Amino acid sequence: MSAETDLFVIGGGINGTGIARDAAGRGLSVRLAEQGDLAGATSSASTKLFHGGLRYLEFLELRLVRESLREREVLLRAMPHISWPMRFVLPLDPKMRFAGKTPVSRLLSVAMPWARGHRPNLVIRAGLFLYDHLGAREILPGTSSLDLRNTPEGAPLQDRLTRAYEYSDAWVDDARLVVLNARDAAARGADIMVGAKVTEARREGEGWTVRLADGRSFRAKVLVNAAGPWVGQVIRDVAHLPSTESVRLVRGSHIVTRKLFDHPKSYFLQGQDGRIVFAIPYENDFTLIGTTDMDHKGPPGDAVCTPEEVDYLCRFVSGYFKQPVTSADVVRTFSGVRPLYDDGASSATAATRDYVLSLDDKGAACLHVFGGKITTYRRLAEAALAKLSSHLPGATGAWTAGAPLPGGDFPVDGAGALADALRRDHPFLTPGWANRLVRAYGTEAAAVLSGARTAADLGRDFGATLTESELRWMIEREWARDAESVLWRRSKLGLRLTPEQAAAVEDYIASERAAA
Repeated sequence: MSAETDLFVIGGGINGTGIARDAAGRGLSVRLAEQGDLAGATSSASTKLFHGGLRYLEFLELRLVRESLREREVLLRAMPHISWPMRFVLPLDPKMRFAGKTPVSRLLSVAMPWARGHRPNLVIRAGLFLYDHLGAREILPGTSSLDLRNTPEGAPLQDRLTRAYEYSDAWVDDARLVVLNARDAAARGADIMVGAKVTEARREGEGWTVRLADGRSFRAKVLVNAAGPWVGQVIRDVAHLPSTESVRLVRGSHIVTRKLFDHPKSYFLQGQDGRIVFAIPYENDFTLIGTTDMDHKGPPGDAVCTPEEVDYLCRFVSGYFKQPVTSADVVRTFSGVRPLYDDGASSATAATRDYVLSLDDKGAACLHVFGGKITTYRRLAEAALAKLSSHLPGATGAWTAGAPLPGGDFPVDGAGALADALRRDHPFLTPGWANRLVRAYGTEAAAVLSGARTAADLGRDFGATLTESELRWMIEREWARDAESVLWRRSKLGLRLTPEQAAAVEDYIASERAAA
């Protein structure tokens, strides 16, 4: 059995890796165990946004929205390679309704009975005013009005839509965010174990004994249950702890279609059922559409985007775009299960997106992490360490707010200059290739290229600019274990590789792991 660590984290999603990074940076000894791949479940199946959650204002979740809005710019500065500002176009449609009986809709039913459950434009503008001013906004521009007639933003939309509001949020590569948090945690001394399923955790003496499926055992002073949608299973079946708290599993599904419009802005679309759906430029040649909100039954790992959800999303956006979107346009689907704290809400849409940290300190401390948004992961980690402070007296203070993730040590608007410099040093790079490397690796892109003078110096070409040099970087530094982890999480090149090329990636990784 290895020496006792301060913290043992179960779960390699954004909350688990965020907590591990924060703790390691405070001088604590940390181990993290992930049963599959980093970001292998919920954390790679988000809508890929750093956002305040405009629709959460209808549920009066002001604390969550305020914290999220303030975090957007903190995070943009820390990771300008994998996150960048994005403008959202919100077309105004008088048919749009509230998402059920929200606190705001109840108030308006008294103040504006003529609205009859609809979202009046005045209410939308008031919400956007709050959205602009709840957070300390410095980088992102505020809301503006937009005439959709004869504009690029209006061109793909139906002619009946003539007015819109435009506001700011930010894009993020969710899976790379997780990997970079894990890398930074490891650089600060954390032991990151991937493909390491925890089968048992027991209080023994003044700490925890944690056993893995492969027979290894570890000791830790404090246990953190950040298992995402498996958080309840860890409480019941792994740690065997009594608890009255429960998790509500809500499935969010997305579709990726052919490119639906030719400008870099996204659409925030309101449905007649009260829900909202985003249509977002994705990987240059595609459009990402989502998400759904449905209570999920069964194992979290079984979540898939159902044919009914595909049809729903296609119908939803077809109500806005001139050219109808059908299942024939869909090139990929993905689905994740959000582990929301069960607050008794009447619907999946209404369930709180705020995080809940539950500390069980009847003996050695165990912290259970419920819910959370990708935008607030850093603040969640700070709150987790604050909650555990009396059990970890050797920890130093909070530090992550001003610390860039690996490769993120350049200005928010500096990605273009970084790509230009990369091409000057490596003339064989095409503009698209250089931009992709910068957006994945930032200032570390040059190290990925290993000083290559020609493309041939990068080794085998697997297609779509994926080379042996980059693949080895992912295997050796980013815990890549198979083709799926490379093509759909550490990159999105699965959208571009043929099945034969993907099989070649799988074979290469298998041979490298066998030789290790």
